[in-house]
Amino acid sequence: MNPTRRAAAAMFAGTFLTGLALSACSSGTGDTEPVSSDDVRKALDTDTQLTFWTWVPDIQKEVDLFQRKYPKIKVKVENVGQGLAHYQKVRTAVKSKDGAPDVVQIEYQYLSSFEVNDSLLDLGPLGAGDLSADYVDWVWKQVSTGESVWAIPQDTGPMGNLYRYDLLQKAGVETPPVTWADYAVAAEKVRSTGSYISNFANNDFGPFIGLLWQAGVKPFAYDGDKGVSISVNSTGAKKVIAYWQDLIQRDLVSVDADFNDAYYQALNSGKYAGWLTAAWAPVFLQGTVESTTGLWRAAPLPQWSAGQNVSGNWGGSSNAVLSTTQNRIAAYELAKWINHDPASTTKLALEQSLFPAAEGVLKDPTFTDQPVDFFGGQKVNELFAEISGTVDTEFAWLPFTDYAASQYTEVVGKAIGAKGDLSAALDDWQGVLEKYAKDQGFTVTGR
Repeated sequence: MNPTRRAAAAMFAGTFLTGLALSACSSGTGDTEPVSSDDVRKALDTDTQLTFWTWVPDIQKEVDLFQRKYPKIKVKVENVGQGLAHYQKVRTAVKSKDGAPDVVQIEYQYLSSFEVNDSLLDLGPLGAGDLSADYVDWVWKQVSTGESVWAIPQDTGPMGNLYRYDLLQKAGVETPPVTWADYAVAAEKVRSTGSYISNFANNDFGPFIGLLWQAGVKPFAYDGDKGVSISVNSTGAKKVIAYWQDLIQRDLVSVDADFNDAYYQALNSGKYAGWLTAAWAPVFLQGTVESTTGLWRAAPLPQWSAGQNVSGNWGGSSNAVLSTTQNRIAAYELAKWINHDPASTTKLALEQSLFPAAEGVLKDPTFTDQPVDFFGGQKVNELFAEISGTVDTEFAWLPFTDYAASQYTEVVGKAIGAKGDLSAALDDWQGVLEKYAKDQGFTVTGR
């Protein structure tokens, strides 16, 4: 995901549309018959107009590659907004069947909210299942269920630790913490110098969920029909929040809202000696705190047990085909081309700074071997490419993740900002989500 988009998404706290159409199955609508190579050739050699809704800057470059290959397919690229505005417009267009795009950008955590209303075309019959080996395993799991494929992965956000080398050295921390226990010790040393080792944002669902992911916690599940599992206050989740509660209470991490002017100034001034963040953040930092060039380094996240090597994910998106399309083959081929063609995926990574989901780019020396001056010459892409392979493959979302995110900010985020009881806040969040799920007609299972 583009860093600018990620900053906006991090602040996004939308409200899920009520009245979910649970009477429909989630297998998608439209023609589900398999297509032949002759069908594909015919579709790509027929005059066709496609509409593509996306927020990725300059993605016209990749679309142009597709149109040069298939000149009879004309693609209109539109940016209808980001975050809540984007998703609301997609849902409205699908419901009214008026002006809906053929291909649409959707973040992984929101795919199921479109599946539940049969808004997505199952790409399996179009051959998408054959692409699975070309993407990181955990990413493919984000876009598929069984034989069904709901989107083509575009970018990801495996998490690591970006830190100020100079500030850690000043505090006597010679190497980045390897375990979370080490991190707490380092936090004390860094705080004695006047900085915080990091910020635990009071307004941001994404990084906390990524930390749960790393810890092996499964807060959500969805069976593709009417069943959801909600476990945001499980034993594992409370272990993670208790760790941060301790650091917060001892004033070893700050609890500022992120992605605003004050936050950027704090990054620049050295208030934060690090940022537990995702693979899109190195580029974001370079454009935000340029004056600190050469002072940053990157490392894996600290681990819960010595010898572990696991991470979580924060961010990333896909291209899906809406079930309302009248050009299912051409639309699928466009989504596939943008995110699978080697020239296109390399361009997305190198020119638009989207951290790749495609294995081919993650293993390409053109991408991995670039030393980055901002990080003291470190090959940051290589590090995050390695981290990408350590993300747990089994992680699911609710079909109302946007509501869960907004309520996290309202319930848990407020408790973080007030330095209150975070364990109790998880209990409250659990209750809010269970009630909402039942009110929407879902059956809540598993704890």
